[in-house]
Amino acid sequence: MSPFFILSGGNQPSSNPVHLAKGRRSRDYVMFVLPIVFGAVSDLTGIWTSCFMVLFALVGVALAWMHIAIRQMEQKASGIDARSLPQFPEMAGLHDETRHAAAQPSKVLAEWKPEDPDFWETTGERIARRNLYISIPALLLAFAVWMVWSVVVAKLPQVGFAYTTDQLFWLAALPGLSGATFRIFYSFMVPIFGGRLWTTLSTASLLIPAFGIGYAVQNPQTPYIIFLVLALLCGFGGGNFASSMSNISFFFPKARKGNAMALNAGLGNLGVSVMQFAVPLIITAGVFGALGGAAQQTAEGGQLWLQNAGFVWVPFIIASSLLAWFGMNDIADAKASFAEQAVIFQRKHNWLMCWLYTGTFGSFIGFSAGLPLLAKQQFPQVDVLQFVFLGPLVGALSRAGTGWVSDKWGGARVTFWVFVLMMLGVFGVMYFIQAASWWGFLSMFIFMFFMTGVGNASTFQMIPNIMRQEVPRLMPELTPDAALKQAEKESAAIVGFTSAIAAYGAFFIPKSFGSAIAATGSPMAALWGFFIFYASCAALTWFIYTRRGGLLHDIERGRTPAPAVQPAPLKGAAA
Repeated sequence: MSPFFILSGGNQPSSNPVHLAKGRRSRDYVMFVLPIVFGAVSDLTGIWTSCFMVLFALVGVALAWMHIAIRQMEQKASGIDARSLPQFPEMAGLHDETRHAAAQPSKVLAEWKPEDPDFWETTGERIARRNLYISIPALLLAFAVWMVWSVVVAKLPQVGFAYTTDQLFWLAALPGLSGATFRIFYSFMVPIFGGRLWTTLSTASLLIPAFGIGYAVQNPQTPYIIFLVLALLCGFGGGNFASSMSNISFFFPKARKGNAMALNAGLGNLGVSVMQFAVPLIITAGVFGALGGAAQQTAEGGQLWLQNAGFVWVPFIIASSLLAWFGMNDIADAKASFAEQAVIFQRKHNWLMCWLYTGTFGSFIGFSAGLPLLAKQQFPQVDVLQFVFLGPLVGALSRAGTGWVSDKWGGARVTFWVFVLMMLGVFGVMYFIQAASWWGFLSMFIFMFFMTGVGNASTFQMIPNIMRQEVPRLMPELTPDAALKQAEKESAAIVGFTSAIAAYGAFFIPKSFGSAIAATGSPMAALWGFFIFYASCAALTWFIYTRRGGLLHDIERGRTPAPAVQPAPLKGAAA
């Protein structure tokens, strides 16, 4: 079968003269259009290797189209359950029912009861862990692509891009704006489409900004508007967090949910630090050869392959997408329409947790986006890119490693002290900026990153506990089992939605630094604003949740019996 036939969208060859004539016309059309498309793309980007990206996309779409068409044809002809078929028709002969068990539609879990200790120990834990282990690298790549502009903008002036400080801060901030907006929609996608399909598609979508950045930075004449669009497209990575956390929340029982979500989020957040550490190293060598493009000359006479900041993620994104498709599962009971999930907009605690999570995760992702450029602006004599990755690294590891603290002491109590200590951290940053102390400045930001990690885990630990108290009160007509399922669905939706709102910190924090510096020549005004915000978060946590009479006061101190929907604890719940 010729490439021209595939690109023309044909499903199978035919000897019919009419079909042959149509095939020739399609071939001629492709031969006419492709050179025009290649020329237009080359003229637009100024980079001849951009033609490879167009051809890669065309062949990928054609192969996917052909594969889907063949599978649909075989399924209609056989009349059997599509889920029982192998992933590729060519693999059908590899399965022998006399030697293997009959094929089962195992990708969709028709029955999922993680709160049942017997089910969890015999079946559930193995499946849940597999989905978690596949989700973590996909989320890590999402964070890496989302925040890649925080490093790229610091290098653009060195390779000939004459942008102002405010323009650079805009490029650092826009991925946060689009990522937060995407999260609002992504938070509802898993119950609609299923975690397996959505994780695959959302991870594969990262290829668009990864390729785009790789080509755009090679030409100093690339219009600023192209960079703005690419910065917005990096928000695909930001949106992935909401759907990933929502998906993983369905797999684990309450006793292990906090630790599982802390691992998924914390090691996923590690993508920021991995990116900020790896990109400054990989842009110093032409690791992709001729396909990666030529080096850019720096003002100091050196060479940089800034395109590697985008290209380096491509093979990992492809591998992670395939792993998600072939290795993850959907949970049938987790299906829900948008209308069913929209009930969370009537829950006041949804909006209160949005405020608190903005203080923790919003700070983590906002500082990650803004710190490299802020540090470079405040301490131009220091090669800040050698050190700033430490902040996100500490924040991600603290989130992954401190979930047990909230499980032991209570998420609300931990959250309150997190905000008190972050207020002290802001004072420390202001002091060391005035003292012109780089190491003091860096240590205070690392301290605040650590506290954001602890707070990220503690706020997410609060959400299931809150909804397990609220659902029986708000919906007394539900049976205990129905109330438990409703609480789980609402908790998953709230987790996704709060992460969406909090992600706007990735826009507002770097933009606040840029606006404060443009207006006053100093970031102090922005820092005072952060201090006031953290004070409001501490006051809200104390008044609503932790004071005597607060919603979680007695529960976190073990003074009340478990709610009606609370199942018996599992063995090893502290793991």
